[in-house]
Order: sequence, then C-alpha cells, then structure tokens
Amino acid sequence: MQFNKRQKDIIEIVKEAQPISSQEIANKLDLSRTAIRSDLSVLVKLDILEAKPKVGYTLNKLERKISGLEKVYDLPVTEIMDPPICVSEDESIYATIVKLFMEDVGTIFIIDENKKLTGIISRKDLLKMSMGGTEIKNTPVNLAMTRMPHLFTIDATATFMEAIQKIVKNEIDSLPVIDEQQEVIGRISKTIIIRNIIKDH
Repeated sequence: MQFNKRQKDIIEIVKEAQPISSQEIANKLDLSRTAIRSDLSVLVKLDILEAKPKVGYTLNKLERKISGLEKVYDLPVTEIMDPPICVSEDESIYATIVKLFMEDVGTIFIIDENKKLTGIISRKDLLKMSMGGTEIKNTPVNLAMTRMPHLFTIDATATFMEAIQKIVKNEIDSLPVIDEQQEVIGRISKTIIIRNIIKDH
C-alpha cells in the first residue's frame, strides 16, 4: 500500500482518537484543514476512513480493507486501464460528440498524427460548443479542446493507487495513460477505479 507519510499519520490519529473532526486532525499535524483535505478525500474514497456528518472521521475496518485491496492498489495502471477513446485534432466537433455517446464516456482524448496527446475535451465542453451557435459539423475539435500543458496525465509505470490520488486531488473524471514515447495507450477513470475495487473486494 503506497500511502504517503501524511496519510499514514492521519490513519494513526483517527485510529487513536476516533471519531475525530478534520480540524482536530489538522491541529494534531500542525497543519491547516485545507492542507489535509486531499489526503482525507483519498482515504475516504478508498474506504479506509468513513466521514460521518456532525460526528467526524472513523476507521472503516482498516485492517480488512488494506489486506483485501493491497494487491489492487499496487498494480501498475497498465493492468487495469481501458483502451483510450481518441479522435484526431482535425476531427469535427459533431463527429467527436457522436463518438463520445457511442463509447459512453465523459472525456475524449485528442491526438496528433503520431498518436501523441495534444488535448482533452469533456462532455461539458462539447455541450457548450453545440449550444453556442457553432457550426459543429465544420469546426475541428482542436478549437474547443483543453490543450497541453493544462492537462493531467499519468505514466504507464504508475500504480493504481497513484492514479486514484491524482484523480481525487485534481477533481477530474479520467486520466490518459502515457508511455515513454508520450503516446496515449490507455485511460483510467472513476468508473474503472470503482469497478476494480468492487471486483477485488
């Protein structure tokens, strides 16, 4: 299990003082609530901690959760990723919308002729373009996408746990998996994360 030091400290604090509020945890670490927010979010998403309104944080059968899911968290992303859903930069917005709904995904990756990632476009981006009076059949998707370097990606050598932490920290729906040549070889999404945790637990 590749928890960072702060996350391990939080687990120990909750274990000793549960139920405990986020402010009390922050005080024990001599940090602000904002500084530990992403760590708490990761631990709750992984079902290690349980956040109870007006009560605080408690452990959620920690030992059982860790022993049962450790093998999943430490897997390389290449073993659990799905194939990437991509379109070329010159594809039309209309064709991209069709592909998004045909593939039933929330995000499409945009690639150049060398299969290198150049941008990402979401369901929300495409909705804005289709409602804004744009000639979507004649407008290339690269005019609406979010471009590098304003994108979050993950290396093929990363672990499942690292992918979870990046998705939670940056509040995104999916990550393109990039190999050494910077080519898009897969994707990790919230749906994939949940599917693998449920499958192996």
